[in-house]
Amino acid sequence: MDFLELARARYACKKFDGRPVEAAQLERILEAGRLAPTAKNLQEQRVYVLRSPESLAAVDSVTPCRYGAATVLAVAYDSRELYVYPGGKRDSGVEDAAIVATHMMLAAKAEGVDSCWLNRFDPDEAAKALGLPEHETLVMLLDLGYAAEGAGPLPNHGSRKPLEETVSYI
Repeated sequence: MDFLELARARYACKKFDGRPVEAAQLERILEAGRLAPTAKNLQEQRVYVLRSPESLAAVDSVTPCRYGAATVLAVAYDSRELYVYPGGKRDSGVEDAAIVATHMMLAAKAEGVDSCWLNRFDPDEAAKALGLPEHETLVMLLDLGYAAEGAGPLPNHGSRKPLEETVSYI
């Protein structure tokens, strides 16, 4: 499958069959995240693999959006290792974590693993429930697993604005 086919095929799975992601597939997904670019190659991302009943219960306590996934990745960044952009208004933490998460989400699809990017939770509450260190900021949760029978993309999944509405040449 070429990259555009992969990007078109990926969707936010909202119903998993509960099987855990196979170890070899998970390792390749995590490796894709490790290889993602980060500002100044600081690699400030921290990825937590949540599979135990306790960690999944912690996810369930902060969001209704696990959808039966047996594996969830929590993607955070270490606030002590950031690149601060000129002008001091932004740093690299959220964007680097998002790049890492996107690499893993697309790698999951390439591995035949479905996913759902979760952002319906309070990051501070979730970090506390998961026991993350205070110097780490949780950015997102990524459900991973295999789609249950009847699962599929939401009706608006294929709806995209034309390039002319989102891209400008200046």
